Amino acid sequence: MAASSSPQTHHLLLSNLPKKLDLNRLKIFIMGKSIILVAFLLIFISVVGAADENKPADPKKNPAPVPATKPVDYDATNYDFLTPEPETGRQRAFCKSKGACNYKVLTCPAECPERKPKKNRKEKGCFIHCGSKCEATCKWRRAKCNGYGALCYDPRFIGGDGVMFYFHGGKGRSFALVSDTNLQINAHFIGNRPNGRIRDYTWVQSVAVKFDTHTLIISAKKVAQWDDSIDVLLVKWDGQQINVPFHGDAEWKTNTGVREVTVERTDDTNSVRVTVGGLVEIDMKAVPVTKEDDKAHNYQLPSNDAFAHFETQFKFLNLSDEVEGILGKTYRPGYVSPVKRGVAMPIMGGEDKYEIPSLTSAACNVCMFQKKPAAGAGAGGGGALADF
Repeated sequence: MAASSSPQTHHLLLSNLPKKLDLNRLKIFIMGKSIILVAFLLIFISVVGAADENKPADPKKNPAPVPATKPVDYDATNYDFLTPEPETGRQRAFCKSKGACNYKVLTCPAECPERKPKKNRKEKGCFIHCGSKCEATCKWRRAKCNGYGALCYDPRFIGGDGVMFYFHGGKGRSFALVSDTNLQINAHFIGNRPNGRIRDYTWVQSVAVKFDTHTLIISAKKVAQWDDSIDVLLVKWDGQQINVPFHGDAEWKTNTGVREVTVERTDDTNSVRVTVGGLVEIDMKAVPVTKEDDKAHNYQLPSNDAFAHFETQFKFLNLSDEVEGILGKTYRPGYVSPVKRGVAMPIMGGEDKYEIPSLTSAACNVCMFQKKPAAGAGAGGGGALADF
């Protein structure tokens, strides 16, 4: 008969077990529990993360990324001419600009084989663009007074919204056409006020383009009698007069370190295209007030002044949504013109907002321009600026 166990017997058996064995078993037990707990936590985190991914983003906690800005072609005119094609005579250019067009050769189309055709008024010129467009196309090399961004006559504007309006200003005064953080374009008005009139007849005689730390001025000299064969253009770069050649490439060019600036003749006399890389292209032609216009509009102009002024068209490349100025504001998204429609001369007011103390000033009531070097550019600068 087996002997029955007693509490004393159990105690004796437990006391005889090795203590080291008990500790090892305890450690194994704890480690096993820890591994199970960690695995459970990892599974929980992955499930929660997957659920969060399916939730719509909170715009306050996770703002949408800023959309990429449109390409700014600072060096679209950065190219060297190659010899024309032997068979066709079409001009070619070797692009040195950064980006996809780098080291590419662009050839002018057969419809416009030359950049500067001799019969400029009757033939389109080849326009070479080594920037984001990377193309050579045919374009008229003169201002279109009925096109977007036009400023012609006495003075009549076509806004970026396509609406035509007049802005009279006043003779001897200057106004801001465009004012943005990185671009300021001003105009100086000349004019005449016949006896009995309450306002001046006005025309734009000078245009100043301010950007970064630089100022480019294009003016039409005062002449008593108009002669189309005599050049009346006066061009200044940072206060210093520059000469735009009549022959060869017939252009003046400089590089500020970031932007390339070009003034090129588009006719034998009195017509230029101004390009400020990444900001604006301007077609300008100096013209007189003709005797026919004088008579038709009853300007009553003195016989010793041809009132040389500009027919101008602007093409803007990088305006902000808050751009200001007589012309600039018409390029705002959603802009609605306040001028009266259906009348012969819709008038745009705002002389008090846009008048500036001098042609080279950016101090109007709503002007936004901030004089500073472009990214990566040096301070630049030049001599004192001459006002007109």
